[in-house]
This record gives sequence, structure tokens and C-alpha cells, in this order.
Amino acid sequence: MYMAKAIFATTLLLLIFGLIVLSSAGIVEGQKKFGSSYYYLTHQLLYGVLPGLALMFLFFKIDYKFWKKVSLPILFGALLMMILVFLPNFGHNLKGATRWLDIGGLSLQPSEILKLALIIYLAAWFGNRDERIRNWSYGTAPFLIVLSFVAILLLLQPDIGTLIIVTIISSAIYFFAGSPVKHFLIIGLLIIGVLGLMIVVEPYRFNRVKTFLDPSIDPRGISYQLNQSLIAVGSGGMFGVGFGKSTQKFGFLPEVTNDSIFAILVEELGLVGAGVLIGLFVFFTFLTVKTAHNISDKFGKLLVMGVVAWIVGQAFLNIGAIIGLVPLTGIPLPFVSYGGTAMMVLLAGVGIVLNVAKRV
Repeated sequence: MYMAKAIFATTLLLLIFGLIVLSSAGIVEGQKKFGSSYYYLTHQLLYGVLPGLALMFLFFKIDYKFWKKVSLPILFGALLMMILVFLPNFGHNLKGATRWLDIGGLSLQPSEILKLALIIYLAAWFGNRDERIRNWSYGTAPFLIVLSFVAILLLLQPDIGTLIIVTIISSAIYFFAGSPVKHFLIIGLLIIGVLGLMIVVEPYRFNRVKTFLDPSIDPRGISYQLNQSLIAVGSGGMFGVGFGKSTQKFGFLPEVTNDSIFAILVEELGLVGAGVLIGLFVFFTFLTVKTAHNISDKFGKLLVMGVVAWIVGQAFLNIGAIIGLVPLTGIPLPFVSYGGTAMMVLLAGVGIVLNVAKRV
């Protein structure tokens, strides 16, 4: 039970820290777009944090083995929602992407729900395979079929960022399930090849790679976001310019409440503030990996490792993109970036991990 308490406390610290950062990052844009400085904070609380905490406590009470029994219907439900976004009466387009689903006046992003659904399904699938995972027909082929179908739906939206995260999640579960290194390497090369092709054929994706390789290219065009992010990070120094005193959020840096929010964090709170957030993610990783190591049930182990690969993989991809270590992908920062569906599903996933952890 100690491990569950430690994970819960770390999650709360991440959540509180994220809300504090969002309250500052969203002030200017909230006032400009909605006439309320705290629009983003209020909506994050009402439509993300509160329902997310309710789901976390509910899932904490449910025996994690229950999810194994319903893993297939959950995946089908998530895939159905992914398909519904392409239907005129259900989905809607925003910024050239069809990723949102309108149900009863509420807007959901099914790709966020898909992440958790896929973790549950793959953990259940590989949890039953044991030595059969080494067989191409029983282990690798079905894994590739499911991943390919998910990839097609994400590319149609298009959402290459979520596809990268889904690939990281799926590959991590496949690896920790005990797949042969040879099969894992083959799949890895195949995935890299497909992602590379998707980047080359789409000009805006290829531009992000060019920007990553040379940030000085077209600083007012394709390199604008990265350069503005680096300016914000560089301005922060060791201790930051002060909470609420960012200048980059005044229309200079795009997506300040979403994938660029880490830049605002560093500008205002400096390297120290960034270190606190990164330290919390590292400690969360330590606790969850230790939980997975100590649980004997393979399904529980894969569930936990899937969730940690999702949260921490997404966090460090976002941070890496903002400081120029990897190309920009538009991936939000877990527990910090604005997004109701993402927050709800993140906390629901943590609830499942807590149920596993209380048995350690």
C-alpha cells in the first residue's frame, strides 16, 4: 500500500504543478480569445481534473484484473470513436485535423482514449501468451495487424504525434512481454521506415525535420516555433524571470497552453522549475517501474509498464522537442498542457496503476 500512496502523492504534485504553470501560461490567450484570463485553468479543472480524479478513484477501487476481461470491447469502443470522427454528424475539423468527437455537446479526443484502451488490450493479449510470444504467428503478426489498423486511423486524422506515442506504448509492452530481440529489432526498423516515409511525403512534417537539423533556417517561417521556444528557454536562466512575467506568451510563442507550455515554464521558473518537473517525472518512473518489477502477475506488470511508457515517453518527447533535441511533433506535456480528454484519461490510467500498486 506504501507504493500506491507514493505514486498517488507524486501524481498530485505533478497535477498541482501543472495547474500552476497553466494558470500563468494561459492568461494572455484566455483573455484575448474568451474574455477571461483564467479560462484555460477553469476549463482544465472542470472538464479535465475533476472528472479525471473521479475516474482515478473509481479505477483504484476496481480490481485491475477486471480490465483483462473487457479488454477487447474497450479497444473496439475506442476504435469506433476513432472512426466516428470522420462522420459529419459526429466529428469536427480544427486547424486542418479531424481529431475531435462531439457527443451531447461535449467535445472528446478519441485518440487519447485509444492510448489507454490499447495498453489494456495489449497487456491482456501478451499476458496470455507466455512462451507463444516467441512465435511469429501468435505474437508478432497479430501485434502488427492491430498496430497497423490504429496507425491508418491516426494518419487519416492526421495525428503523427499520437501515432509516435502509440508506437512507443505498443513497442514497450511488446518488449517487456518477453519478445525475441530479433523480432523486436525487425519491427523497430519497420516502424522507423514507415514513419520516415510519412514524414517525407508530407511537406509540413519534413519541414519540422529540416528545422530540427538547422533551427536558423527560415526563423520567421518554418523554424518560428522552435526559435521562439529557445528564446523563452534561454531567457529563463537558472531561476526564471518570475512567475507570471513571461513575455513570450504575449503572442510571440504559438501553442503556449499546449505543446509549447514547457518553454513558458522554463522562462518563468528557470532551470530550477524545469528540474522540479523533470524530477517528478523521474520519481514517478522509479515508483511505477518498481511496482511492475514487484508484481508477479504478467498482466499487471504489462499494464503498469504500458502506462509509464505512455506518460514518461510523452513527457520527454515534448520536453525534447521544445529544447531542440527532437523534431517538433505537437505532443502535449502530460499533467501540464491544456486538454480535458487527455487529463481525464491520464488520471484514469494512474488509477489502474494504483490498484496494481496497492498489492505490492
